[in-house]
Amino acid sequence: MSEKTEALDAVPNVADPAAGASAAPATVEGKFLTRVLVTGATGFVGRAVLRELVARGHKAVCLVRDRDRLAAQTRELPSDRYEVVHGDLFDGGALADAAHGAEACVHLVGIIQENRLRGQTFERVHLEGTQAVIDACKAAGVRRYVHMSALGTRPGAPSAYHRTKWAAEVCVRESGLDWTIFRPSIIHGPDGEFMRMMRMFVCDLTVNAMGFLPTPFPVIPYFGDGQRRLQPVSVKDVASCFVAALSKPETIGKAYELGGAEAVSWKELYRICRDTIPGAKPWKPMVGQPVWAAMLMAKTVMKLPLLPAMLRFNEGQVQMSQEDSVCDTRPVEETFGIRLRDFRRELATYAAMIE
Repeated sequence: MSEKTEALDAVPNVADPAAGASAAPATVEGKFLTRVLVTGATGFVGRAVLRELVARGHKAVCLVRDRDRLAAQTRELPSDRYEVVHGDLFDGGALADAAHGAEACVHLVGIIQENRLRGQTFERVHLEGTQAVIDACKAAGVRRYVHMSALGTRPGAPSAYHRTKWAAEVCVRESGLDWTIFRPSIIHGPDGEFMRMMRMFVCDLTVNAMGFLPTPFPVIPYFGDGQRRLQPVSVKDVASCFVAALSKPETIGKAYELGGAEAVSWKELYRICRDTIPGAKPWKPMVGQPVWAAMLMAKTVMKLPLLPAMLRFNEGQVQMSQEDSVCDTRPVEETFGIRLRDFRRELATYAAMIE
């Protein structure tokens, strides 16, 4: 782990505006931006952010590894509202091209599970990737920067996911850019990985190269006592806040925790999904797994080919499920003038569309 993880003490939800932001912030209030660099545009949140940018009259430049994937995802968007640059965070030339002439940057790239065979580690993606984007922004004169972190991010967190997210925040705070950080809880929506996993649990499905296949799994497992709480936040609300922040100079130098209107335990979350998602097995019991056993299973299975997708969880997810992921929603609602969505009501609107 980089020494960046120890560089700053823990900070409050809304940071001191002077803590790392440049002295004369770039103001874009009431202005349509002609070039907003978006990393991770083909991801779950990235797609929503791109649509929100276009809906609000801005134009985007998307740094992507897969042009065809982005084209398939954005058929409904006017082609003159966004530009595509092919490359990734570690392609210096492509990143420089994407940042050239940009007025702002929204950095969304992150991973929830490492793939060391592909060189995708938390350290490389979260820390080194963020630093690469910051360096490109500074070289191109891009001052406005909005960053995706995660609720629970702090120095000394039990999971490598959160520790490297904190290290990335340190880079952002020390960058001299006009930054805003968001720390969302679990993000949900019909085409997101989280709800796909929930559907797999409650509908007896697993996923492989052929897509979803039925798999006998007699129970819905949770870890420990299942009483830790989380606050699922709608991807619509996340995208709205990220894009709105670009036009709110008062958010510069601040970090916002972002959760939905409803906090639920893991057991309650599974019950809601089992009762709402079409095709779920209402008779399936929910059974707690000892944390030590789940950790051992995850460590063992992750070393074997093909089996990780069938297991449906990894070691880091077990660790993170053992602490609350909740926050005070008032700072976000007051700053952005929104009413955050309730999980079970929002789920009911899209349950049949979960991919």
